[in-house]
Amino acid sequence: MSDTMRAIAVKGGKGPATALFVDTIPRPVAAPGQALVKIRAFGLNRMDLLQREGLYPVPPQAPETIGVEFSGVIEGFGEGTGADFRVGDEVFGLAYGGAYAEYIAVSTKMLVHKPAELSWEEAAGVPETWITASQALFLIGEFQEGQSVLWHAGASSVSISGIQLAKAAGAKAIYATAGSQEKIDFLEKELGVTAAFNYRTQDWAKEIQKATGGAGVNLTVDFVGGTYFQGNLDVAARDGRVVLLGLMGGGKLPDGVNIAPLLMKRIRVEGSTLRSRDEDYQGRLRDTLVSHALPKFQDRTFRVFVEKVMPWEQIVQAHQLLESNSTKGKIICVL
Repeated sequence: MSDTMRAIAVKGGKGPATALFVDTIPRPVAAPGQALVKIRAFGLNRMDLLQREGLYPVPPQAPETIGVEFSGVIEGFGEGTGADFRVGDEVFGLAYGGAYAEYIAVSTKMLVHKPAELSWEEAAGVPETWITASQALFLIGEFQEGQSVLWHAGASSVSISGIQLAKAAGAKAIYATAGSQEKIDFLEKELGVTAAFNYRTQDWAKEIQKATGGAGVNLTVDFVGGTYFQGNLDVAARDGRVVLLGLMGGGKLPDGVNIAPLLMKRIRVEGSTLRSRDEDYQGRLRDTLVSHALPKFQDRTFRVFVEKVMPWEQIVQAHQLLESNSTKGKIICVL
């Protein structure tokens, strides 16, 4: 086996999508507790765009190469590793980085056996999105059967995953926001949300208040941040929770934000990330995914929505497509 491999790099270390190119770099070596995986496909995420631009705080243990989710075949192990896996096993997994490459060295705590029912492309779109959605819904949001939930960026991969998880967990009502009628139709007709609202043409906060008879929602999962903060407080039910996963709308609050609902409705707002968590924490989330979601992938109750599959040599176009905000579901690159 060669001691080098091809991987996606960024000219100058950071820049626009056009700075991405296929480079040759040293092939990783699996350390104790790690497997060496030959990658078949990898998924794109918004954090990849931020990392490419030098705007994402990368964990110290992450390699320079972008990418956190992948599917592939195990080719070897670090010393003393491999109790639950064997060479030749088909797997998918979550990594701190390095997935835009031919090989990756990753902790076996972050690997899952790929079921035959999932394609390489579908499997590569599971780890980051479904684990993030599970974490937000159950661990942080403490979602319970019979509650209501609002997913912002409803046609994003995490929200698509979360909507399916909430339905399976017995949500009383599921609401979503999105930026086009096409996405609204997708959310209502294909995913079956209770109602979706176009944030470009509707006052989503007022519409949700109307739809809930003023009661509000028990849990909101938000990727937007500053510009949605007031609306999130307004639509929260008493003892409601807001889980903040992103800052697409900025990290600063607009003038005039009224935080009184935090007190009057006893709202809890909590931010969370996944990539900065330690391996044991991510391993526990992996186990939750395996026990609760994997059987539903196998019987096709849960679906991985793949918008487009592209050869990895078209990584520039793949990043540009993700930046366009026009997609519903995952963009997957194949090697």
